[in-house]
Amino acid sequence: MISAGVGVMVILRLCKAALVAAVGFFFFIVAMDNMTDYGSNFQFVQHVLSMDDTFPGNAEMWRALHWTPIYHVFYCTIILTESTCALACGYGAYRLFRARAASAAVFYEAKIVATVGITLSLLLWLVAFLIVGGEWFYMWQSPHWNGQSSAFRMFGIDALVLVFLWQSEEKPPETT
Repeated sequence: MISAGVGVMVILRLCKAALVAAVGFFFFIVAMDNMTDYGSNFQFVQHVLSMDDTFPGNAEMWRALHWTPIYHVFYCTIILTESTCALACGYGAYRLFRARAASAAVFYEAKIVATVGITLSLLLWLVAFLIVGGEWFYMWQSPHWNGQSSAFRMFGIDALVLVFLWQSEEKPPETT
């Protein structure tokens, strides 16, 4: 018979696996959309990098890029990163699910791939969208091509999943 504490631990581990799987599923959909409808979000990348929708008279326009091949490089790098996040989180969720009833050491090891996937996601949102797009290319100035709030939302979701993933599943001490 499985004790209540072990049952709770397994449930928490299943919750962790499910959240990591959800992040992986999100990236699968996003990467698939970007590959099957390449042009839609390519326009977003092009407008952000060209800075064509920032405030008039912007003193940082020297940062703008006006070369179509570089837009494709940026966009393909984003799609490759999204695809890698999908694979790492998907495989990480699988490993977590398989280790759901294993020892703490085995479950700890199973967290590594998921952690890499979610960390890569955090880096995508932070570096590519919030720092490079938002600050370097002044995406925040654009009323039409500003993805900062979406990037921040996804950064927050991923950060919360990562924090939850690394919380202990140990049962609380018995009360007397």
